[in-house]
Amino acid sequence: MKITGIVATIVALFLLLVLGGAFYTVRETEVVILTQFNRPVGNPITEPGLHWKTPFVQEVNRLEKRVLEFDGPPTRMTTKEKTSIEVDTFARWRISDPATFFVVVRDERSAQSRLEDIIGSETRASVASSDVIEIVRADKSRTATVDPQAPASTSSTLKKANRGRLEIEEEIKKASAPKLLPLGIELLDVRIKRVAYTADVLGDIHKRMISERAQIAQRFRSEGEGEAARILGRKERELREIESVAYRSVQEIRGAADGEAARIYAEAYDQTPEAREFYTFLKTLETYRTVLGRDTNLILSTDSELFRLLHQIGK
Repeated sequence: MKITGIVATIVALFLLLVLGGAFYTVRETEVVILTQFNRPVGNPITEPGLHWKTPFVQEVNRLEKRVLEFDGPPTRMTTKEKTSIEVDTFARWRISDPATFFVVVRDERSAQSRLEDIIGSETRASVASSDVIEIVRADKSRTATVDPQAPASTSSTLKKANRGRLEIEEEIKKASAPKLLPLGIELLDVRIKRVAYTADVLGDIHKRMISERAQIAQRFRSEGEGEAARILGRKERELREIESVAYRSVQEIRGAADGEAARIYAEAYDQTPEAREFYTFLKTLETYRTVLGRDTNLILSTDSELFRLLHQIGK
């Protein structure tokens, strides 16, 4: 009976300890802080395995040992040029001092809020002292590629970057890290994920882009009209040259033909009196064909040469 009572007592005590949460486990990826009446007790427990705590009195608070991420919301900021942009940042951090972190910040949700405040404030300060081109370019040594079709005024407005986005990110990190150390947070890295113009600025940018493209189109149109005028002028000049050469050739051929005809007529006229008379007859017929038409009325005197020839043809 006594042994049975002892065993029952041990079992009851064991169940009491288990149900009261006297045992807890620590994973390799976490740190445990015990609190008693909401106050930390002892040092943070980092050794993984099974551990003991006072049941019903102490509570287990688990903190992440791994690297954590911060993804801030897009925030409207103003650059050195007074241009409104939206900047979206993200960061990597970890809990460097669990005891301090638990006392000051308590949990990751509160830590995210503090990170947003501190990193956001330093980001605004860095953006306010930088131009848009410095935030967009990763490195100041990189040069902008200018569209060869763009107007000359566009290339003249491109500014030279005194620093790049990588330097701005490093500046934000160096300014934010000392402010996070008292919270038990170690800031590992800060990056700008996205930069975009605000809606009111986008309208002006679109108008400027439309204006620049209209200038390019007008330049192409003017060059095309000029080239068309040059082609038409060259065509007219060549056409006049061709017509002039053709007209000269026609006149030369016609003159040579008339000369040859005159020569043949002269040779025929100088042959015999009969030939001269026949030549005179042919030329007279040509004259009749030219002068007299179907409806022509002609009055001739009896002593005219034309009447004599007509009279001879009639016989």
